[in-house]
Amino acid sequence: MRFQEKKLPEGAVKVGETPLMNEETVLKPILNKHMAPRGKYGYVVVEKGSLQFVWEDNIEDVLLCDKEHPIVITPERYHHVIITGEVEFKVEFYKVKDISDEKLDEESVRPGEQFVK
Repeated sequence: MRFQEKKLPEGAVKVGETPLMNEETVLKPILNKHMAPRGKYGYVVVEKGSLQFVWEDNIEDVLLCDKEHPIVITPERYHHVIITGEVEFKVEFYKVKDISDEKLDEESVRPGEQFVK
């Protein structure tokens, strides 16, 4: 396992976030294949403990996410999280000017949509 060393794009503007979740209150859809809200970046922020993050197109490369190593979620890329123990985290959502809505997967589960302004 490794950490992701990626930053949000320059000019990213926060447009929402989930409530703080833990291993018991986690939104169940994020434990399965899903995408970030339409045209938005996600940003997984862990406040306590750690979790694992998996891109569906590269399931062997499991990323570790902890307080010092957040995860940047690229728009229109399937992923899921794995809860491995006690954890407190949230997902923030960001809009970036140059994201096109042309190639949206309209069939995708997008549990974060309800938290975006």
